[in-house]
Amino acid sequence: MDAEASLPNSISTILRGTLSACRGAWHHAARMALDIALPTLCVACREPVNGEGVCANCWAKLSFIAPPLCPRLGIPFVYDPGPGLLSMEAISDPPAYGRARAAVRYDDVARTLVHALKYQDRTDLAPAMGRWMARAGRELIEQSDALIPVPLHWRRGWSRRFNQSGALARVIERQTGVKLLSEVLRRVRPTLQQIGLSRPQRASNVQGAFKVAAERQSEIQGRRVVLVDDVLTSGATVDACARALLRAKAASVDVLVFARVVDTHKAPI
Repeated sequence: MDAEASLPNSISTILRGTLSACRGAWHHAARMALDIALPTLCVACREPVNGEGVCANCWAKLSFIAPPLCPRLGIPFVYDPGPGLLSMEAISDPPAYGRARAAVRYDDVARTLVHALKYQDRTDLAPAMGRWMARAGRELIEQSDALIPVPLHWRRGWSRRFNQSGALARVIERQTGVKLLSEVLRRVRPTLQQIGLSRPQRASNVQGAFKVAAERQSEIQGRRVVLVDDVLTSGATVDACARALLRAKAASVDVLVFARVVDTHKAPI
């Protein structure tokens, strides 16, 4: 009797497995057909590309930042001024955070990548961008305890559907094993878009906009934090975030971004 009762269950299990396999095969075939009908295009030049959204020609146009660079701000130097010498920006206007690193200069191709990720839901770009960031910020990450993405206000997050800084931070977490702490740092008031604002206006715009949640402060105290964002322009946003983290007793705050604006006319001193 038990054997007879188990027979229908076995058949049912086999059928469910067969149907699941068929569905998986159908979805795979559908994806292949879609890829053939609509090949992935380079996000910068719109040429067909195999991979993660950037063709070889546009990849070659990205200006990766490498030493020599300012040990504080990560700004690339035209020539090597010697160990420990800082950029003029680091001396004249030192930030609240300790060090900053960026994968690339914020040029035309980098701008296109950032805008596609941020405004066009091109989350397929995050893995490559995050890997480049992990490589550029290896020194910071090896000395850190946690990654924290620059947060969006909930209204902007709702309209965009995701936080690009969080998407990049998740890639870096997978690459490095350093823990990502989401929702620890919060944007407590909405701010204007920083685009088009002067440096003083940018600083005023984000003043007091960030806060560590009271119930999460224990996760920050005494920890070395790497703040993750997509672009560093004036540094006002990451500086305001760093101040909030330091008020919550973080041991140190460094900054890692995908791209940063670089003034090539300034020399180290």
